[in-house]
Amino acid sequence: MFEKKETDGQYVKKETVLVVALVALVVGFLGGVVFSAYNSRPGLNVSESGLSGQASQKQNISNKLAQEINDLEKGISLHPENIEALIRLGNLYFDVDRPEKAIMAYNKALELDPTNPDVLTDLGVMYRRKGQPLEAIKAFDKAIKIDPRHEAPRFNKGVILLYDLNDSRRAISAWQELVELNPFARAQGSELVVDLLEKLKGTDNP
Repeated sequence: MFEKKETDGQYVKKETVLVVALVALVVGFLGGVVFSAYNSRPGLNVSESGLSGQASQKQNISNKLAQEINDLEKGISLHPENIEALIRLGNLYFDVDRPEKAIMAYNKALELDPTNPDVLTDLGVMYRRKGQPLEAIKAFDKAIKIDPRHEAPRFNKGVILLYDLNDSRRAISAWQELVELNPFARAQGSELVVDLLEKLKGTDNP
């Protein structure tokens, strides 16, 4: 359900063995992880293992995405109320690492339907990538308010609190709420969030 993005990994100030161990653990799955609300992006999950001409395969996918973005932009200019097209456009800009464009598309979609927690979740991811963690937190909080059982914004909120805002106590709180919602919630790499939470609590109270 999640898709990874980047973190800076610089939240730790205590130089203890426990903290170093935690950093070594989380870098494997948080080496940038915030989670998208969407399971997959059409056209981007083609496995290239064992194929020849990988560079041309990537170029073909890139050209296809560029054409779809162009078509969506034209269609939206004629039908700006097409919320599905706006969301799709935001998703594509998400995929090609254009956070400013993605944010614009998602916000226009939210003007038409402000109650979509998936769009709010991916909007938060894009705000985070653009270097606006506080705006990202706001988007995640809105998503959680609309759908309290939505796991992605809860995890993402914890990541940003921990890595971007150096607030381990609030990060613990965010992940604790996630674990209470789903004790078997997993981070990228299949690590149980409850296990990461216990290790984080240990670093916060050495």
